[in-house]
Amino acid sequence: MSDTLRLDEVVEFAENPEPRCPCVLLLDTSGSMQGTAINALNEGLQTFKEELVKNSLAARRVEVAIVTFDGSVNIVQDFVTADLFSPPTLSAQGLTTMGAGIHKALDLITERKNLYRANGVAYYRPWIFMITDGEPQGEFEDVVEQASLRLQADEASKRVAFFTVGVENANMMRLGQIGVRSPLKLQGLNFVEMFVWLSASMSAVSQSKVDDQVALPPIGWGTV
Repeated sequence: MSDTLRLDEVVEFAENPEPRCPCVLLLDTSGSMQGTAINALNEGLQTFKEELVKNSLAARRVEVAIVTFDGSVNIVQDFVTADLFSPPTLSAQGLTTMGAGIHKALDLITERKNLYRANGVAYYRPWIFMITDGEPQGEFEDVVEQASLRLQADEASKRVAFFTVGVENANMMRLGQIGVRSPLKLQGLNFVEMFVWLSASMSAVSQSKVDDQVALPPIGWGTV
């Protein structure tokens, strides 16, 4: 089984040797996201796919993975290039195991970077884009603390760029304690505009040189 998987990966990178721009969408699917919020998030994911594939280079360079956290943590979508990405339809239930979700997202990125290196594929600094309407709930505080320390160390060494978007009644002060960057507050449930921005940002990064600094589009969908 593992040999087959490795062969598939070798074929994947041989067929598409473009540098990769990995992005993990770390999404809160706890019970408080039920109804309008989760529906708007699902619509946003469709927009993300549609916008990314408009750019043929981004479609082959940007890789998307989705990790959800509620009462448990799930890899809903392992890394796949944007042209092969099929947006899932998410549902919401349970608590908010955010710390465990951050750990899983960082683990996924570490594994993916090892795979890039093993196959001689260059890659851009990975992004984690976390969207939540709450704060950590239903897990031990030390899990959150360890996730935060790990995240901050990875940011300091430029191994990852972590962005947090707070939705509706999210505890913005608590979210600000977890990451390095100030969390952004989404205006209403404007996920579509947010994902248009994220797609434009990932497209801009994917068309730069691997270690270049890239100016991101202005954020019209949220506030600090």
